[in-house]
Amino acid sequence: MTSLGRRLGVALAAVSVVAGCSTGSPPAPASAPATVAPYPAPEVPASGAGLVLPPVAGAAPATAAPSGGVRPGADWTTYHGDAARDGYVAAGPDPSSPALAWQTPLDGKVYGSPVVVGGEVVAATEGGSVYGLDAVSGAVRWRTHLADPLPQSALPCGDIDPIGITGSPVFDPATAQVFVATTEAGVRHELYAVDPANGAVRSRRDADVPGVDPATHLQRGALLVSRGTVYVPYGGNYGDCGQYRGSVVGLPTAGGGAATTFVVPTGREAGIWSASGPAGLPNGDVVVTTGNGEATSGDWDHSDSLLRLSSSLALVDGFAPVDWAQENSVDADLGSTGPVLLPGTHLAVTAGKGGGVFLVDLSGLGGVGGQKAALQGCESYGGGAAAPVQGGGAVAYLPCSSGLLQVRVGPDGAMAAGWRAPAQVTGSPVIVGSTVWSLQQDGALIGLDAATGTQRATLSVGDATRFATPAVSGNALFLPTSRGVSAVRLAP
Repeated sequence: MTSLGRRLGVALAAVSVVAGCSTGSPPAPASAPATVAPYPAPEVPASGAGLVLPPVAGAAPATAAPSGGVRPGADWTTYHGDAARDGYVAAGPDPSSPALAWQTPLDGKVYGSPVVVGGEVVAATEGGSVYGLDAVSGAVRWRTHLADPLPQSALPCGDIDPIGITGSPVFDPATAQVFVATTEAGVRHELYAVDPANGAVRSRRDADVPGVDPATHLQRGALLVSRGTVYVPYGGNYGDCGQYRGSVVGLPTAGGGAATTFVVPTGREAGIWSASGPAGLPNGDVVVTTGNGEATSGDWDHSDSLLRLSSSLALVDGFAPVDWAQENSVDADLGSTGPVLLPGTHLAVTAGKGGGVFLVDLSGLGGVGGQKAALQGCESYGGGAAAPVQGGGAVAYLPCSSGLLQVRVGPDGAMAAGWRAPAQVTGSPVIVGSTVWSLQQDGALIGLDAATGTQRATLSVGDATRFATPAVSGNALFLPTSRGVSAVRLAP
């Protein structure tokens, strides 16, 4: 075992459980929870002997021009790399003379995380276009303009101007298509399937929930592909105007077939809006977090919650903090960060605007107050990352407004806070090797030692939108910015 493995093992062995509280009898779920298999731990190189976060010696920040270029590796098909949204690359390089490799301006801001397919970076813009970029050079291979963007004034409220494609795209290996959702004239949302080889549009169809006003619904969260379905989540525009309700639409990846829908059973609001979007379980179920609802008393309406849905989008189970109604009253919704599934376990971590961090069991979420453990001190926005730990348990990294937070979960389910990054490090993280990378709105890309939080590297890549997060392939990070896409080579 390496020194980092020993440090993590000792820390996890020392954790003490913070017990969760329960109140009364929560409303019964729509159906009995199905068995959830542990989410598979990401593959770890044989040389690591099961160690999750191997240390690196002599890593130091550098911003000089690279002596070696970008070398693309495995595909990065979705937000944080897989359906679990864990954002973890065990075999990725730790920083050795990291440097900006290229920057490519596009026709609008890039809110969503790019995907990387066969050495090509596919990015979608608020200009309403999708681009295929050469991962080595950043050269534009193709551009497909799907729809003209709308000015913010075309919507009843909001803060994205103009708005075209906001949610992260997703690549489906089974059909070799990239899916993106547009906001376009009408006002409506359309799902496009694009060929990543040349940008050709293979299909297009309506992606809105029937009977709603699309102008009050914001497609902000990342798209998810699971078992032949692409899931498209919706929240509300900034300002919470109109009669919107959080929802998810499921559309067959093959192009035809009926859509499925889930709408939060609340009177209004409860948006499913976190940038990381829905997460997928091995049995095909989907996990989402919801925002604050309008209800501030009475029966739990599944706002301010973590919910498990079936693959056909039926409500299966749910969790909410005991003070969900009070959080609703002050706009402190749990849905500001997507669910963080812990590899190799049945567990997930959820955190939101209210400052609480909750550990829940996906095999039985427990309703109101059903958490297995809880911590305080993380007002969280965006998407987290997680990795398994040698000997059992897992470690998660949460994007808190007071600084990125490490959360350790032992094999016995004990949870404790670990290190916290400086307050200016708040971007949604990914884990590459033993380094946690976080992109800030001011364009600072910061690499931190995953075990200790010590800063390893800082580079300027161009200012970014809030909640921006890297894509990872080979020896490089591919970063969405307010002007386009930047690539950072981590090691020669």
